[in-house]
Amino acid sequence: MWEKENQTFARDFILLGLFHLSLYGWLFFTLILIMFMWAILGNTVWILLIRLNSQLHTPMYFLLSHLSLMDILNISNTVPKMASNFISGQLSITFGGCGFQLFLYLIFVGSECLVFAAMSYDRYVAICHPLHYPILMNHRISAGMAAGCWLGGIINSTIHTAYVLHLPYCGTRVLDHFFCEIPAMLKISCVDTSQYEGGVYVSAVFFLVIPFCIILASYSQILRTVLHMKSVEAQKKAFSTCSSHLIVIAMYYVPFIFAYLRPKSYHTTSQDKVLAILYTIVTPMLNPIIYSLRNKDVLCALKKSLRKILSHRN
Repeated sequence: MWEKENQTFARDFILLGLFHLSLYGWLFFTLILIMFMWAILGNTVWILLIRLNSQLHTPMYFLLSHLSLMDILNISNTVPKMASNFISGQLSITFGGCGFQLFLYLIFVGSECLVFAAMSYDRYVAICHPLHYPILMNHRISAGMAAGCWLGGIINSTIHTAYVLHLPYCGTRVLDHFFCEIPAMLKISCVDTSQYEGGVYVSAVFFLVIPFCIILASYSQILRTVLHMKSVEAQKKAFSTCSSHLIVIAMYYVPFIFAYLRPKSYHTTSQDKVLAILYTIVTPMLNPIIYSLRNKDVLCALKKSLRKILSHRN
């Protein structure tokens, strides 16, 4: 009986987390919790705002609502486990729990990469081909895009999770990370993973490089169109919308590309953790703020919703 329990425990992974139990550790932990709560609150408000206001029932805001949902699910997949491990001091995660966390994580980040590309296409059509926008970006097409993004994330996640969980792992299975992520898991594998790393690069090209190139191409065309606009007000509105999109995209894609397109030998634990914080915690927190700044449609919808709530209370 003892041997069976010992074998089961030996299959668990150890997540070292982000902080040690110290004053600075508690300060950083509190900061992460505040960011987590703000991300959940901000993205939930975004989804409700888009849902309840008819003027936001457009393809762009429909895709944004999916982005917010992915942010909520992704940050909820990583931070609560990290928090419970830090508070309890028990750093283990079961083999099945690690696999499930990795599976969900890959779905959300993969789908989110594709959603950003879909959103850039939406902005390209809206600004460069406004007369054709109702045909090229109607509700049916935007719903198909969202479904395709989710499906792409699920397929990619299924393939990688199945492969990574079948790798043999050595020793105490210590992951110097705060959640189960592919680069951290490859470091503790007992076998040569260079061939599999090639598969990771292929996925990175499909989910990171190609969407990033589509985004750059879309926004270069948008910039060219905006510069030829005669109306200064239209130029300001276009620049305002596109600049917020580009800030979020840069914050999301650059750390991901740096994390997944480097060879395993060039990875350091401190760099991997910092990069992971950027795309799993910081970006989901900032997305609602950046997309709402200088956005008159959102501010009007928010004021309208607040007026409705206050009138109901009165």
